[in-house]
Amino acid sequence: MKKDTSMMMTEGPIWRRIIAFAIPVFIGNVFQQLYNTVDSLIVGNFIGKDALAAVSSSGSLIFLMVGFFSGISMGAGVSIARYFGARHYEEMQESIHTNIAFGLIAGLILTVFGVIFTPRILELIGVPETVMPNSVLYFRTYFSGVITIVLYNVAVGILQAVGDSRHPLYYLIISSITNVSLDLLFVAVFRWGVGSAALATVLSQGLSAALCYIRLIRHDTVYRVYPKKIRIYPGKFREIISLGLPSGLQNSVISIANVIVQSKINLFDVSAVAGCGAYAKIEGFAFLPVTCFSMALTTFVGQNLGAKQYDRAKKGAAFGIVCSMLMAEAIGFCIYTFSPHLIALFNSDPEVVAYGARQAHTMAPFYFLLAFSHCAAGIMRGAGKAKVPMFTMLICWCAIRITYITIAVAMIPEIHVIFWAYPLTWSLSSVVFLIYLLKVDWVHGFESMTRQ
Repeated sequence: MKKDTSMMMTEGPIWRRIIAFAIPVFIGNVFQQLYNTVDSLIVGNFIGKDALAAVSSSGSLIFLMVGFFSGISMGAGVSIARYFGARHYEEMQESIHTNIAFGLIAGLILTVFGVIFTPRILELIGVPETVMPNSVLYFRTYFSGVITIVLYNVAVGILQAVGDSRHPLYYLIISSITNVSLDLLFVAVFRWGVGSAALATVLSQGLSAALCYIRLIRHDTVYRVYPKKIRIYPGKFREIISLGLPSGLQNSVISIANVIVQSKINLFDVSAVAGCGAYAKIEGFAFLPVTCFSMALTTFVGQNLGAKQYDRAKKGAAFGIVCSMLMAEAIGFCIYTFSPHLIALFNSDPEVVAYGARQAHTMAPFYFLLAFSHCAAGIMRGAGKAKVPMFTMLICWCAIRITYITIAVAMIPEIHVIFWAYPLTWSLSSVVFLIYLLKVDWVHGFESMTRQ
């Protein structure tokens, strides 16, 4: 079997390899964010602020449900990247097929759980009664097809682990165009309501998943997928769980904290829920450089440590962090400056705009801290030290955030108090990660996980 060396990140100029990987991910994230934003834009303009609030109220819950299994799949990505960097292709094949089998199981579990328990979960977080029916409909429709979303994330993780960020971009562009078209057709033309926006998302994501697997199955590469080999390989499953469970738990605890934050926002009126939901969609664009460099660093560090190129891994980590922080802050400046106009794109109600703009003015100046924390977490995952970001996020982004929200809102029942929970906890996690990166030898200690 002929290997594809063009995807190796263990060779060539560091900056060029990282940028070459990050740019397609960045462009793909732009389309992904547009993909996620279209639902809210079309729903907010064609149905109204109550419907926008319904879509917004379910966002944190969706990530809570999907984030755990996506985090575990990150463990498979680290495993695949290591074996690819070390050129241990047989072990890599077992990791790939185990991850797909796990994705199928996880998708079925999420479908059943999401559809059955949607009403109860929405009640627990205090979704306003006026938007409850639409929230239930959107949430249930989304989870009826969530297996396509899980399998898409698994496929993209495989491709990115071996350095291929271009093909996921191509498929995502196709999927995004499909999603926009279906949203306009279902909501604006047919007037099928909030549930049809979720249906458009599921159908579009299913298309991108199908395209990913067609490539993985049909192309003769060292990471080719063979349907008959899709099963759980016990040794590789334990390895994936060991590497990915901390990331899954990290995603879950962050999501739990964000759900609690959302429950506090839900105590205010519908305009607050809609305005903060609109801001959340805009904030997603600040995550673009954060996500692309975090993913690039996980793959870069994983491959280079697998190849025992320790100095190269350190230099790449420093380069990726600086680039991500600069780009995130530049986007933050734009969001801070133009937030009233951006929020109005979703819904022009003055109260909705005021809530969203206030949140942007509080949080946007601190996006560089968000970038640093996520990139540091990506480096730790690539180095096989996923427990470090897990415990850091558990303490800073969950325990401290929840404690702050509970105490501060009780003392000062103002919505801006809720907004400050994020910059404060981003600052704490950044300090912890900075100390760890400077003081601890994070590049050694994982050699036993790949064959000598």
